[in-house]
Amino acid sequence: MKQSFFLLLSLCSLFVFVGCKQNKSSEKDVATIQMRDSLNKIITQRDNEINDMVATLNEIEQGFRDINQAQGRVTVAKDGEGANSKQRLRENIQFIQSAMAQNQELIEKLKRQLRESSFNSEELKKTIANLSQQMEEKNREMAALQAELEAKNIHIAELDQQISGLNQDVANLKQESGEKSQTISQQDKQLNTAWFVFGTKSELKDQRILVDGDVLRANFNKDYFTKIDIRVDKEIKLYSKSAKILTSHPAGSYTLQPDANKQYILRITNPQAFWGASRYLVIQVK
Repeated sequence: MKQSFFLLLSLCSLFVFVGCKQNKSSEKDVATIQMRDSLNKIITQRDNEINDMVATLNEIEQGFRDINQAQGRVTVAKDGEGANSKQRLRENIQFIQSAMAQNQELIEKLKRQLRESSFNSEELKKTIANLSQQMEEKNREMAALQAELEAKNIHIAELDQQISGLNQDVANLKQESGEKSQTISQQDKQLNTAWFVFGTKSELKDQRILVDGDVLRANFNKDYFTKIDIRVDKEIKLYSKSAKILTSHPAGSYTLQPDANKQYILRITNPQAFWGASRYLVIQVK
């Protein structure tokens, strides 16, 4: 009887021991899974940051290619003759100035992306420095070109003075051309302008951006929004661990993911599609 009792006690002890080992093993498995998930999030975040910087870098390089091509067209146009040649020259110079301004903004954006990312690369820093030097060289080339064109314009003006009444016509044409250029520039800027805002539910209500569950239905405070250029600004840091987009935008045109600090970042992957439905973006955060 005693032997049976001791045998039963031994079996119970064995079951308890095995159970404890299984619990400990299970806890280790959970910890391993959590660590793996955490590492995967860090890797994904770093990949996203690198992909964003590479995308910006590609846009800058394409911008330089476009500028170089336009400079080639300017060389041909300035050596030509006739009104068509002057018109092509004017259009290409305007294109170069616009492309250079956009490239400068993209370089500043790339600097900001590298500064705010968890990815630190000396090679990328050297690349950015090289891009900045290229921009300086392009600025010098444009300054030399403008000086050359101004000299030619003075010569043309001297010839025009010999023809009675033509000076006023030339002045009127210049003014009209300047007004048209300014109008085109303003229209281009308007076409690529959008506005965004993010705030808590109470903040959005205070600005009448959110009223009774409806977004942008009342006389909301437009001054509360931030204006952006959709060609350049494709990433919005929300500085919050909770984010919800209230306005309507196609799901495949953006990503909304947490960074290394678990704070959400909105990345617009297809600006034309994203802003196609609405040029106003409203995000509720906590």
